Amino acid sequence: RRSVAVGRRELERLAEEIARADGCQGVYSPVLGKRALFERSGHWAKFSDDMFPPMRLGGDELVLRPANCPHHALIYASDRHSHRELPIRLHELAPMFRAERSGVLSGLSRVRQINLDDTHVFCRPDQVAAEAARALRSVLRAQRVLGLPVDRVRLSPRGPGPAYLGEDEQWRDAEQALRVAVAEVDLSGWGLPLVEAAGEAAFYGPKLDVQVRDGRGHEESIATVQVDFVQPERFGLEYDAADGSRKPVVMIHRGTVGSMERVAASLLERYQGRLPLWLAPVQVIGIPVTDAHNDYLAGIAARLRTRGVRVEVDTADDRMQKKIRTAQKQKVPFMLIAGDDDVAA
Repeated sequence: RRSVAVGRRELERLAEEIARADGCQGVYSPVLGKRALFERSGHWAKFSDDMFPPMRLGGDELVLRPANCPHHALIYASDRHSHRELPIRLHELAPMFRAERSGVLSGLSRVRQINLDDTHVFCRPDQVAAEAARALRSVLRAQRVLGLPVDRVRLSPRGPGPAYLGEDEQWRDAEQALRVAVAEVDLSGWGLPLVEAAGEAAFYGPKLDVQVRDGRGHEESIATVQVDFVQPERFGLEYDAADGSRKPVVMIHRGTVGSMERVAASLLERYQGRLPLWLAPVQVIGIPVTDAHNDYLAGIAARLRTRGVRVEVDTADDRMQKKIRTAQKQKVPFMLIAGDDDVAA
């Protein structure tokens, strides 16, 4: 439990640092929404089977949200915006919910509450390519910091069929903007191929998915950049254009670090529990040669804590050699072993 808490806090810090560097504004929104909100966004028609049942309260039906974007759309719509203000990037590390069946749940990789590093960018059509490129660079930087090897970047345009919303011209422009973004990022410099997967688009627009492979060789998306022109139309999200007219914004969904649960699972699998120093739940363990050295190490530990180091002292009634074996088994990065000579020095 402690490992999960520490690791998640560090992942959240990483997500916030990246969001802040990209000019994102932090927001908070509720986990509940009226059913009508998700009917308006299109999620109810598409995902109602995967949502938790509505809860009746008075004359309303409330549901646990399956996505955060409708709430962020309402935040954008709460004020009037000029073309000079755009892009506006709203960031929230927020929970959303999927009513996964018991047989589908799998450890941290497939859960019912997903805590997502989620940003929604509201921009002009001419800004889409640059914003998508910014998001893709941040995704790739995040995976490099985490040490998770990316397998490929997947461009997902729409396929045939009626499952997609929006006009043909919107889809063509959005898909072209994503191709421009990929060219700007220059995936060859990252050592990554680009593949196309027609039919893998979201129902509201095309997307870029950063793909990784797990220990079994299964491919999955760890982070994504999605273009959305449907929800801005449904929520009436507009801006004051330079010519004085009102024009619709484009929404970009970007997840940089990804979901906390899936990333934690990938890290544990990748490092086999021997996490990098910055993610280790205990970074330093003090091991006294005898009980007489406990107080000395407690003082050292106190000084390290003031510097932000996660440190503990093993004061159990065990011999020093067993304490060393325990620290090795727990994969603590550093051991401080202190005896008479260390105290004297």
